[in-house]
Amino acid sequence: MKQLVFATALAIGSLGTITATETTPIFHDGIMEGIFAQDFSEIKIEALPEEITAALAKNFPGASISQAFVNEEAEYKLIVTSETGEEMELYADAEGNWLDM
Repeated sequence: MKQLVFATALAIGSLGTITATETTPIFHDGIMEGIFAQDFSEIKIEALPEEITAALAKNFPGASISQAFVNEEAEYKLIVTSETGEEMELYADAEGNWLDM
């Protein structure tokens, strides 16, 4: 029993040693998975590739971009307000393809 308690304490204690560059483990249904943090940096809306703004106009007519971000993989995060005033987060690659993130 002491060994089980000790092994559990070691396992839980090792979770605190994860650095920001590693994945953060989560547990659900007894399975551990990693969550990858997406580091997006804000950019000017004018710096977005034309393909993204064209895709937005085509797929979300009347929507406007209030903020834009990019990560190291050239994936873009957009904070968009629809015609009805609903705010949403959209993700796209540099070619204007929508991403599920």
